Amino acid sequence: MYPLHREREQPIFSTRAHVFQIDPATKRNWIPASKHAVTVSFFYDANRHAYRIISVGGTKAIINSTVSANMTFTKTSQKFGQWADSRANTVYGLGFATEQQLHQFAERFKEVKEAARLAREKSQDKMELSAAALSIAAPQDLSDELQSPPVMCVNGPEDKLFRSQSADITLSSEKERIKKMLSEGSICEMNLESELFTLQDSNAKLVAALHEANANVEQWKKQLVAYQEETDRLRDQVADLEAHGGQGPSDMLKDELTQSLEELENLLRAKDEEIRILQSKKSNFHELEREREEAIHRLQELEMRNVELERRVQNSEQTLASALEDRERAENEVQRVVQILDVKIFDLNDLRQSLVKLISK
Repeated sequence: MYPLHREREQPIFSTRAHVFQIDPATKRNWIPASKHAVTVSFFYDANRHAYRIISVGGTKAIINSTVSANMTFTKTSQKFGQWADSRANTVYGLGFATEQQLHQFAERFKEVKEAARLAREKSQDKMELSAAALSIAAPQDLSDELQSPPVMCVNGPEDKLFRSQSADITLSSEKERIKKMLSEGSICEMNLESELFTLQDSNAKLVAALHEANANVEQWKKQLVAYQEETDRLRDQVADLEAHGGQGPSDMLKDELTQSLEELENLLRAKDEEIRILQSKKSNFHELEREREEAIHRLQELEMRNVELERRVQNSEQTLASALEDRERAENEVQRVVQILDVKIFDLNDLRQSLVKLISK
């Protein structure tokens, strides 16, 4: 069935969108049909001259809508559109990432709708031409079990009409069964493609994990070689000690091992103490972080106040400079007035002496 389906139905347009279906209970709310954006494709069936919109999420078909001439795709927002499918008894909604993708899907929906209308008209014409032949006998390419028996007028015209209607019913049921098989084959193909994508993703993850495991194996091999060398060295030392014999060297080795063990225990206790200190510091980390944030906030406030104070100092300096200039101008004016007064006083004194001399005469 898979090769047959590949010959019959081919994708003509694909895009990615979030799929929704109308809530059958309220007929108002949207129910997400996919957790993330999935591929939505237009398929064309060359034998049936039919167009379908198909989308697969996981292992099931979340959209399987045959486009008819009375369907309408409506843009409800800049990135969302919907259409009603009376055969599926639902309303599909698509959410796109961009407005351009929505426009492209709407244009293709319009083209497919027009093509479906033309195909339907052609199909109706063909059905009218072949209606007489279908009413006489079943097609020859079906199996012997599907062919109706020859028409015999045993009981007159009524028996002939009954047998003709029985043949039409058998042919219609067989056509519906074949359509159902082909539809199931299309869904199987979409499921297989989805499983293929999933397997490719899993394969990539497994390859990455394999590379990581190989790197770890190489590292473990190096460590194993180092441990084996250390073990061989210790065995050689033990063999040398056993070869020399005597209690003295054995006691010396035991003392060295005891001393090494004590050093290791002391080191372990020191590390445990460091871990405890680090854990205690870690418990105070949040408090230190909060104090740090408060200090940063206070520092920012102090910087703002410093900027304000600098601005005030600059204003004060400008005011002081203006005051000094005014004072200098005032002192110069006072000196000029004093000089004028000195001249006037000298003139008055001279006038007084002149008046005294006149009075004396």
